[in-house]
Amino acid sequence: MTMIRCISPVDGSVYAERPALSYDDAATAVGRARKAQKAWAARPLEERIQLVLKGVARLNEMADVVVEELAWQMGRPVKYGGEFKGFNERSNYVSTIAADALAPIMVESSDSFERYIKREPLGVVFVIAPWNYPYMTAINTIAPALMAGNTVVLKHASQTLLVGERLVQAFNEAGVPEDVFMNVVLDHDTTSALLGNGMFNFVNFTGSVAGGRAIERAAAGSFTGIGLELGGKDPGYVMEDADLDAAVDTLMDGATFNSGQCCCGIERIYVNENLYDEFVEKSVAWVSNYKLGNPLDPQTSLGPMANKRFADTVRAQVSDAISKGAKALIDPKLFPEDDGGAYIAPQILVDVDHSMEFMREETFGPAVGIMKVKNDEEALALMNDCQYGLTVSLWTGDAERAARLGDQLETGTVFMNRADYVDPGLCWTGCKDTGRGGSLSIIGFHNLTRPKSFHLKKAL
Repeated sequence: MTMIRCISPVDGSVYAERPALSYDDAATAVGRARKAQKAWAARPLEERIQLVLKGVARLNEMADVVVEELAWQMGRPVKYGGEFKGFNERSNYVSTIAADALAPIMVESSDSFERYIKREPLGVVFVIAPWNYPYMTAINTIAPALMAGNTVVLKHASQTLLVGERLVQAFNEAGVPEDVFMNVVLDHDTTSALLGNGMFNFVNFTGSVAGGRAIERAAAGSFTGIGLELGGKDPGYVMEDADLDAAVDTLMDGATFNSGQCCCGIERIYVNENLYDEFVEKSVAWVSNYKLGNPLDPQTSLGPMANKRFADTVRAQVSDAISKGAKALIDPKLFPEDDGGAYIAPQILVDVDHSMEFMREETFGPAVGIMKVKNDEEALALMNDCQYGLTVSLWTGDAERAARLGDQLETGTVFMNRADYVDPGLCWTGCKDTGRGGSLSIIGFHNLTRPKSFHLKKAL
């Protein structure tokens, strides 16, 4: 029997472990979800919406347990109170647009014809969720999938092993049937076998590029729909007319919050030469105020990374950049808790360029590089010089200028004077190696349903 373990970054202990399901047991569970789907889809839309919202409310009632478990599982400080703000915002928003998003598209209603396109649920949706924002990333698909009439099978990352259990517990206690929304613990081989045998109608995966490739290979030939949100190296660009203090505050937060483990975290910043020196100075002061430590301490503002190997990746990229001429600006003596393990101090590098892996490959940690640029043309070329494309953060007082640049940027979302935020009214999507498909918004509902056309010729 394979055991799936969560090794806590707090102290390196085994915080939780669960036996992985065998293939036969997993296939049986998916079969129950498939059998339950038709009856679930037959319920009125408003009933499904309200049951999902009750599940969201029930999870909120479990906040004290959830927040502490998150600290133990992936290191987020209890100071921040979990993910409830974004979790609730996304769930509540999709509930308000569900009826419109799922409404039939009427083409003709006349004495001779009824022609329209309906949206039908896909069937069984498989959500493979990550550890970095384990509740918010999962709910992006779970809420609209259930509202649309699909059943959902959830597999969570081993690092956040208890999150799937808590989500399903909350929703089941709120009245969502057990076979409509279930949590499974699977190893990679069983997951691949299920995908290869076409057990699901749609798979949504959030994780690494390597993981996304593995999902596509496993599902090849099964005609299973796949949505992927993979790596990112999101840039910020500070123009000469930017609100400097606001840019520093938002971009440094976007680079370091959650120990830099954010899908759309800021990993590289390009600053107009007229603001560069002041931006760097203010950024160093901002980052130096963090308190690194045990995430269970309410005074801690920066916890450990979720796993020592993630911290080692950050250290290796930083070290490589320094060996090639980069300069580190944050004094490590400010963060004596950096123990060479999962606890890692934040860092700002200057004198960086795109010959360094640090400026082109995903870091996913509390470290950011800052480069000086002369103009929009130079900044645009640098921002596009990357294999990823999730978000870009533009800082200017000129919305038309931001929109012009946005049209030329290879990215999923263009922010102006904002960063590291998922707007549930907009499609959350990426391009290049960041992935395919999209969640949230009306488009998210469309990706979780299929069009079905009706051409009804009336009797003459």
